[in-house]
Amino acid sequence: MQAYGPAHDVWAFAWSGGKDSSAALTVILHLIRVGRLPAPKVIWVFYADTRQELPPLAIAAISIMQQLAALGIHCEIVRAPLDKRLLVYMLGRGVPPPNNRTFRWCTRQIKVDPMAEAIEARIAAIDGNVLMITGVREGESAIRDERIRMSCGKDGAECGQGWYQEVLPQSKGVRGRIATLAPLLHWRVCNVWDWLRIYAPMPEYGGWATAAIADAYGGDEVEEVNARTGCIGCPLASKELALETVLASPAWSYLAPLRGLKQIYRELREDDSKRLKKTGREHDGTLSEGKNKQRKGPLTFEARLDALERILAIQAECNEAARRLNRPTIDILNREEEARIRELIAAETWPNGWDGDEPTADTPMDMIFRDGSVQPLLV
Repeated sequence: MQAYGPAHDVWAFAWSGGKDSSAALTVILHLIRVGRLPAPKVIWVFYADTRQELPPLAIAAISIMQQLAALGIHCEIVRAPLDKRLLVYMLGRGVPPPNNRTFRWCTRQIKVDPMAEAIEARIAAIDGNVLMITGVREGESAIRDERIRMSCGKDGAECGQGWYQEVLPQSKGVRGRIATLAPLLHWRVCNVWDWLRIYAPMPEYGGWATAAIADAYGGDEVEEVNARTGCIGCPLASKELALETVLASPAWSYLAPLRGLKQIYRELREDDSKRLKKTGREHDGTLSEGKNKQRKGPLTFEARLDALERILAIQAECNEAARRLNRPTIDILNREEEARIRELIAAETWPNGWDGDEPTADTPMDMIFRDGSVQPLLV
């Protein structure tokens, strides 16, 4: 930070509310406060609110934002547009839940794209370059580590110096005015946790409300669990380690109904009666173009409405217990989102390329292969 920070008048934090980005944000603000780092002219904080965060993380984020405001630092809450939020897009438009193999649409749509648009809009209104500070660390995943090793530093940055990546300003657009720095690149998970759990909450280190983040990562067992967090009931995760870690705490056990979300998403993806399917033929009987001629597609209206009611019931059950126990309530599907889902269904909304007159995926039909050959249905 001492090497690269002074070269930029504006520092921006892309903050997810997770352990690494929270550590990067709070430790750097502490270092500024105690005079270890020269403060930039401007500090921006962008909080990525997916509307599906684990409750301990969401609650900690609210507290930290209040502390930022007390320091005179504005935090911009970044959300996807209403129609592109996870549950609205899935249940209103009918797009099936994402998966890791063929259709991973969620992360970019509800987190990456909204964050990029918010940052670009802010940069477009100023002159000069911005230093984007991230919580990226080695050791989080093999894929990320390999990407870091392959890219190393560029544009004059030295290897090993926090993975500084400068996009030269002669490139077009605001993306050419952003340099990124991962100052915690070489921190181990134990370093991160000591900061969040022990030091950051102390008044002399800022008194940050980071201790609550421990609930989402295992508390005293974090170094053994080492669970990574995502959305509640994440359709991409094979096991719900983060949620189970939260539910293992007596203080959060009342959220046990949230386990039902993963089952709903699995049914929406795997139950052929809940999805439409292309026949492989056009309306005039000719073969369709494309390789996957009989691909499965969107969710039926019946499946969407059923999932909506089940998710609302799960939320209501959690919140009834929360009020009884005087614990925080959850908000993964609010009234505006529910109303929009029902409005899109009433308008008979389908994803692009689908008319709604296609058969459900469990309908027996001739098999049409990629090369156009047909295996007639055996009766």
